[in-house]
Amino acid sequence: MYTCSVCEYKKTEAIPVLPSTQAVFVKIAGTEITGKETWTPKSEVFVSGRAITIPTLLVSDHEITRGEFKDVMGTDPSKASAYDANGTKLTGDAVFNNPVNYVSWYDAIAYCNKLSIKEGLTPCYTVKDVNFSALEYSGIPTSRNSAWDAATCDFTADGYRLPTEAEWEYLARGGENYTYAGSDTVDDVAWYTSNIKDTGTREVKTKQANAYGLYDMSGNVWEWCWDLRGSINSTTDSAGSASGSYRVRRGGSWGSLDSFCAVSYRFSIDPYDRGSSCGLRVVRNAN
Repeated sequence: MYTCSVCEYKKTEAIPVLPSTQAVFVKIAGTEITGKETWTPKSEVFVSGRAITIPTLLVSDHEITRGEFKDVMGTDPSKASAYDANGTKLTGDAVFNNPVNYVSWYDAIAYCNKLSIKEGLTPCYTVKDVNFSALEYSGIPTSRNSAWDAATCDFTADGYRLPTEAEWEYLARGGENYTYAGSDTVDDVAWYTSNIKDTGTREVKTKQANAYGLYDMSGNVWEWCWDLRGSINSTTDSAGSASGSYRVRRGGSWGSLDSFCAVSYRFSIDPYDRGSSCGLRVVRNAN
């Protein structure tokens, strides 16, 4: 068992919202963390001396589904096949309870802003010359775009956003010291290559949740974070590195080895990349 010296269990509260999609958000109490870890490949985020603020958050208890994404964006871009927990292939409307995939970082922040607008909340993201109210899915860049790369985030806004990498890892750990999100046994909590034979996504919330009540933080689809992928040291801001060309994604997927599903495993890729193993989870400020 890998011991995390910075995690405390926080009492959580399940708050049902968005009744049309049956989404549930879990309220996770915030905290201030000063990193205590000596840097190793298993502890790159909570490095010694790094001051990290985790605000009190409302966190989606599941990865955004194909149905939820389509409801906001007008389309379901997913390429991976969808299965139920028993391995039966799903078709038609039955696929909409599986996690959306083939989602780029650009797509993910667009979804967050458009969901915020739909619910009358203040969007967190600003991209030069982009009107998110009018933006169509087809208008999101599919190659490197300097304006989207320079997107800014207002972390004080009440709208939906991607978690920072530090927030994501804190949430995935759930106040516990497990290797994966809720267990040291990967099959308890994750859909990954060895238990689904690389076939595709499984319905959300069909594995065990972690102690915070969050499902699929390990496996099913990778989850985008806000952060640029850069070096982390004691002076790195809570929102991550100030430079880099890749964006971070975490958690592993249906096509991943078990090691990629560990709560400490870091991965990054081009922000315009759409892959059949990548989706998202959203958070918003609770205060």
